[in-house]
Amino acid sequence: RRYYRKADAVVAVSRGAQKDICKFLELPCELVTSVYNPIANQGLYTLSRDEPEHPWFERGSVPVILGIGRFVAQKDFPLLLDAFACVRRQRKARLVLLGGDESSEEQRCVQQELLAQARRLGVENDFDLPGFVGNPFSFLSRASVFVLSSRYEGFGNVLVEAMLCGCPVVSTDCHSGPAEILENGKYGKLVPVGDAAGLAEAICSTLDTPQDEKVLRARGAEFSVENAVLHYGRILLGQECRSG
Repeated sequence: RRYYRKADAVVAVSRGAQKDICKFLELPCELVTSVYNPIANQGLYTLSRDEPEHPWFERGSVPVILGIGRFVAQKDFPLLLDAFACVRRQRKARLVLLGGDESSEEQRCVQQELLAQARRLGVENDFDLPGFVGNPFSFLSRASVFVLSSRYEGFGNVLVEAMLCGCPVVSTDCHSGPAEILENGKYGKLVPVGDAAGLAEAICSTLDTPQDEKVLRARGAEFSVENAVLHYGRILLGQECRSG
């Protein structure tokens, strides 16, 4: 804490994280600012044009709901699976969860629990866990909707990545990041944390009326290296407004 107080500026990845730093580290608000993570880059666009190595993502097939992340409690994939079961009772759809660390016993256990949950819910034939993939952007560019079901986030980079790939998004309104990225629902539906029925409703609504791909890409492009460099430059020059 004393090192933070000696800094000329402290940078958080979101306004929500900025407030947390001020509160929990008891720092003066004028010392702390926020700069969003630089995510948009040409490499992402290039990778998004590849075909995903999965038969469910062929064009014209059953809509695929996609989740990405570590298999830990924070990501709350059981909530997403419960929501998917609600969706599946109303329409044809599939759920794919990418990620996980096979070297982590904890994450392997979570994967097995999810498979057991899918069987209990009767959706095991429409649910898949491909594990870690080298190019998740190819999946994002073909998915019908990306869902972030987290209990909390520092920022939520994957929401921006999804939008850059033109993928409609739904997210829990967790602390912090998603509401800022989606501008309080302008670019994707926000659902209370832990609300499976609300998440299912938001997914169905997005499948029926997806956000415009060009609008999503334009919003995602705002989280660029150029914008981050501009903000950091202003901070280093003492010109950035430290109130955020």
